[in-house]
Amino acid sequence: MINLHLGDSLEAMRQMPDKAYDLAIVDPPYGIGEDGGTNHTRSLLAKAKSFTSKGWDKDPPKAEYFRELRRVSKNQIIWGANHFISRLPIDSSCWIVWDKDNGQNDFADCELAWSSFPTAVRKFKWRWQGMLQENMKDKQIRIHPTEKPVALYKWLLKNYAKPGDKILDTHLGSMSIALACHDMGYDLDGWEIDPEYYQKGVERYQNHIKQLSLFPAAV
Repeated sequence: MINLHLGDSLEAMRQMPDKAYDLAIVDPPYGIGEDGGTNHTRSLLAKAKSFTSKGWDKDPPKAEYFRELRRVSKNQIIWGANHFISRLPIDSSCWIVWDKDNGQNDFADCELAWSSFPTAVRKFKWRWQGMLQENMKDKQIRIHPTEKPVALYKWLLKNYAKPGDKILDTHLGSMSIALACHDMGYDLDGWEIDPEYYQKGVERYQNHIKQLSLFPAAV
């Protein structure tokens, strides 16, 4: 079951019982201004798509969000936590590194995720540089300025989720995680607060389902 909600995830979490989810995989605002205003000007080799700035990346979530997230989920993977670690604040030995292989630009070479798992640091390498992507034969048409590849979420599910786990995402964005959970058979509850991104994400998810029904071998 893939349940995609339009609304405030913090308000939703306040109503949830403890440990309602096995794993939360979240990509909240980092507070660094990457909401679409200047992304397209920063790559020297491959220009990224331009997005209208919405101003949602001015500040990361407050400490209450992270307390609620840890209360309602048994384990967590939190992207961008190096920007707001003081708001967690919990030590972890298992940081996850996404190496973007992004060439000559002033974007970060990698993104980091804090994880609650007691394992070693792990790295996933997947090119994500402007219009250039690791898998150009099945290129994602980006609908969100901080969109992540579906392949990244599939790698996370493969390495950190167990069969039957229930997944939570509090900031759906482009809904790449919904495509990954559908393809890999995981239940997902997700929230997106922005109506425009929500509508585009739902359309993307529905189109993905239709495509798989026409070409099942592509799964």
